[in-house]
Formats: sequence, structure tokens, C-alpha cells
Amino acid sequence: MTLSQRAHIVSAYGAELDQLADDIARMGGLVETQLTEALSAFVRRNAATTAEVRAREKQVNAMYGDIEKSVIRLFALRQPMATDLRMTISALKIASDLERVGDLAKNIAYRGEDMAEFAPPPVLGQVERLGAIVTGQLHEVLDALGSFQVEPALRVWHSDDEVDEHYNSLIADVLNGMKIDSNFVGPGHHVLFVAKNLERIGDHATNIAEAVHFMVTGQHLEQIESTVTSTGK
Repeated sequence: MTLSQRAHIVSAYGAELDQLADDIARMGGLVETQLTEALSAFVRRNAATTAEVRAREKQVNAMYGDIEKSVIRLFALRQPMATDLRMTISALKIASDLERVGDLAKNIAYRGEDMAEFAPPPVLGQVERLGAIVTGQLHEVLDALGSFQVEPALRVWHSDDEVDEHYNSLIADVLNGMKIDSNFVGPGHHVLFVAKNLERIGDHATNIAEAVHFMVTGQHLEQIESTVTSTGK
């Protein structure tokens, strides 16, 4: 992955942009692993995995801090303009979304500890399916970032409706189950929390998709889609 899409008179500038891109790629890979482990901890009610997720979350936070410092340094010393400015701003936005995904993954892992005291509820399969969709979103948008391609970013952006559909179905089933069986209230509460966190992670994935689209094309995706919708094209 590279953010320096054109040659720079100052070769160090291009190197700094490439290093920023590499740092974001590593951060993305770490967050993706963290999310996978957190989902496993919850679905399998495995409290032992939580410590690993916590440790990765600290790494993610540290990486975000380093990326933020790198961006500030680029602004202070290089004063990026035009394409370089777009790349630098987008990189910081993507890193911010990844940091939030890491936080949400940590929260999901915590619930794995809480679920250990309950028998596995029947909706865990739905949680796993929602988690698989969201994890797939994150993986695809990170691939789009690494390859500097718009098409996979667009697929992720348009898959938000699928996440909402599964999320709403899961919430309805959990609330109905809690009405029918009071014993389901305890584990159901944790499932509701995790479902909401997964839905928010899906939102962050679409945010990253928008940033990738802007990074590559210089156009805001929401504005393009609204224009297409209003013209009927």
C-alpha cells in the first residue's frame, strides 16, 4: 500500500507517506484479529481470550497515537496540498475509525466473561452470522485500502443495509425471547449489547469505505450517491 501516488521533489516526503500507509495497514490487521478473537470469546463464552483482546487493544491505541503524531508532523513540516492533503486527512480518519473498532471489540470480549455463567442461548448462531458479516466488511474495506481500489469499498458501503437487516432481526428475536422466558433476560442483555457493538463496527467499516473512496477519487461518496438518487440515474 502506498499513499504517495506521485513522485515528490523531496523524496523523504514520499517515504513518510508510505510509512504512514504501512502503519495504517498494520493497525488494520491488528484490529481485524482483535475483532475475530472478541467474537470467538463471546460466542464460545471463553473468558480466557479476553486477556489477549485487551492486550491487542493497548497496541491499537499506541499505534493510533503514533499515526496521529505522524500526521501532525506531516502537516507541520511538509504542509501537504491537493492530493497529498487528501491522502493525509483520509489516513487520519481511517485510523480513528480503526481505533474505535478496537474499543468495540474489547467491549465484546468483556461480555464473553459475563456469558460464561449462562447456558448458550439459541440466538448465538445469529450473533455469529452478524459478526461474520461485519468482520467480512472490515476485511474487504482493508483490502480496498491496501489495493487502492474503489470497487470493494463501494461493496462495503452498500452492504450496510444487510448489517441493519440482520441486526434488527436479532434484536427482535432477543426481545421476544426475554418476554417469553425470564431466564433469558440475563444472557439476552449481553446479546443486545454485543449486537449493538457489531452494528456500530459496521458503521465504522462504511466510514472507512467512504474515506477510501475519497482518498482514491477525491469525491465524497454520499454526495455522489445522493446525486444519482435525485436524478434517477
